[in-house]
Amino acid sequence: MVVVDEEGRVLLGRRSAGGNVGEWCIPCGYVEWGEDIREAARREFEEETGLVVRIGEVCAVHSNFHNPASLTVGVWFYARIVGGHGAASDDLDLIGWFAPDDPPEPMAFPTDLRVLADLSRTRMTPP
Repeated sequence: MVVVDEEGRVLLGRRSAGGNVGEWCIPCGYVEWGEDIREAARREFEEETGLVVRIGEVCAVHSNFHNPASLTVGVWFYARIVGGHGAASDDLDLIGWFAPDDPPEPMAFPTDLRVLADLSRTRMTPP
């Protein structure tokens, strides 16, 4: 989910579990078998950030080759916060707002850097 605030900053989280502990990412997760992709994105975002979002249009789609043992396709949706309380979780120990052209380091996934670079270059905002 790509959540952009009024200042053009993107919500990112620092990973505290699984691979890439201590590295930053756009909050993400996996689709469960039989689960709708948009519902999975909404569920994963709420589980990781404590925030409830309304899903918008597709922001980006990229192939993920950073883990050769688990090749995936990433789909990033624009979203707007409609409820909840932003908080760290079992998967993220910190969340924060960052300018897309100045993300924290290190970033966990090369494709997140591509999404942020596209946002920065085009100054895209959610529809």
